[in-house]
Amino acid sequence: MNTSRKSGPPPIVFILLFLLISGAGYWWFFMRKPTPVSTGIGDNTTTTTTPFPPPTTVAGGTTVKIDGSTSMVTINKNLKNGFEKQFPGTKVETNGNGTDQGIKDILAGKVDIAAASRPLTAPEQSQGLKSVTITQDAIALMVGKANPFNQGLTSSQVADIFQGKINNWSAVGGPSVTIRVINRPVISGTHQIFKELVLKGANFGTTPNITTLPRDATTPLIQALGIDGIGYATWSQAANQKTARVLSIDGLAPNAGSYPYQRSLYYIYKDPANVGVKAFLGYATSPQGQQVLTLGN
Repeated sequence: MNTSRKSGPPPIVFILLFLLISGAGYWWFFMRKPTPVSTGIGDNTTTTTTPFPPPTTVAGGTTVKIDGSTSMVTINKNLKNGFEKQFPGTKVETNGNGTDQGIKDILAGKVDIAAASRPLTAPEQSQGLKSVTITQDAIALMVGKANPFNQGLTSSQVADIFQGKINNWSAVGGPSVTIRVINRPVISGTHQIFKELVLKGANFGTTPNITTLPRDATTPLIQALGIDGIGYATWSQAANQKTARVLSIDGLAPNAGSYPYQRSLYYIYKDPANVGVKAFLGYATSPQGQQVLTLGN
């Protein structure tokens, strides 16, 4: 009588399986790119990446000059205070003349870092500029506290308002009063991102009810809202305003994770970076810097 015995896989199969598992383990622990650092701002996520490590020491007398986005004025101030406190003898000079001006100044050698509320363009990158993502933010729509309109808006309504297609509050559930649209100037990075995110690349309207401010600043914008105006600003500046009220969009507040108008904020530098820039950017994206950025110092 013949008997047959089942034989297992040949040894080469086990060898190949071992090599496959070993290779996967090596990739996971040594070759995989680490997940970017994340910290919460409301329900948003902050992603920070930088080629510069957190500094351990910074020479006294080091000065870093920053200009740019008005949306980052508070961020700049908080990081300035934290950096100078951690590294005595250093100095950080900050200004807020708008994203485009900050980028012009860095190209002209007038500042070390440009704060930007929009990504770099291809022509700007071709001039040796590089960016570091500092935090996530949102663009908030605001009305004056005394404005009788007490509802939210949809994304399509916001686009129609800022393109001049809707110019009366009654069209969105408010009183029969003309909507005064308060727009930021073209030099504003927030203006440009608003055009991209909200208007989907279309132009702002030119109807008589739309006014463009001569200077990119949030305080004058809020003062101009009155009881019938609408404007926009970075969420970090709008959140705690006493004389303005933030509107929900599509039923969502600006600190909601799926809020439609979210954007990144950047620090721009000229490559190769000097010692002060490396130290400041390394600090700004470190856990200590990220904590100071949102909480102050």
